[in-house]
Amino acid sequence: MIPTWLHILAILSIATGLLVAIAIAVDEWRHPQHMWIMNVVWPVTALFGSFLSLWAYRRYGRLATRDRAMAAMKRNEDPPHRRETPFPAMVGKGAAHCGSGCALGDLAAEWLAVAAPVVATWFGWQSLFAEKMFAVWILDFLFAFVLGVAFQYFTIKPMRQLGVVQGLLQAVKADAASLTAWQVGMYGFMALAQFLIFRQWLDTKLEVATPEFWFMMQIAMLAGFATAYPVNWWLLSRGIKERM
Repeated sequence: MIPTWLHILAILSIATGLLVAIAIAVDEWRHPQHMWIMNVVWPVTALFGSFLSLWAYRRYGRLATRDRAMAAMKRNEDPPHRRETPFPAMVGKGAAHCGSGCALGDLAAEWLAVAAPVVATWFGWQSLFAEKMFAVWILDFLFAFVLGVAFQYFTIKPMRQLGVVQGLLQAVKADAASLTAWQVGMYGFMALAQFLIFRQWLDTKLEVATPEFWFMMQIAMLAGFATAYPVNWWLLSRGIKERM
């Protein structure tokens, strides 16, 4: 049985993430990011990162507004986000950029499997997997991969002035390892939450249509950030992924 305190904590955590995401989106409406895709990345990241995302946005995201970038270009200077963002923070932005696509993909896939359970059977539920969750993980990965690569495409294509095909190829090259690392961290925590915390300790099942599931997903996304961070460090240091 799920304790009341955990249910309340889950609701508060989800509500806080939503409120912070809205606050960031409002600020971006007033001060758009120089790279438009980051106007999506920051609020999505806030859905699970909450106040951590708000701090990162205020500290580093506001350095990359369109106004600041254009003012620097007029002075023939590097934009503030390139001059004033330390490399570890650039790595964090790169991981969050990847993770926002993963988060949207996971969100869409999980609710699709709830709305149309037959989709889970297409990916092995009741044939390869007794656990529906494992089949949905495959769907999660596919959605996350497509959206993660799309997010990277809209970053890398304009920065390198590439055509569509080359832009897609470079986006896959830049983000495949990162988003895979992110999903591994996310899956690892969700398996721990499902099979240990909820089934063994609380004697219940973690269901998608509950606040507790999405609270666990918030934590799982932070675990994904942790596993994707060193991969992004390597990708950025090798020049495979663009610094933002």
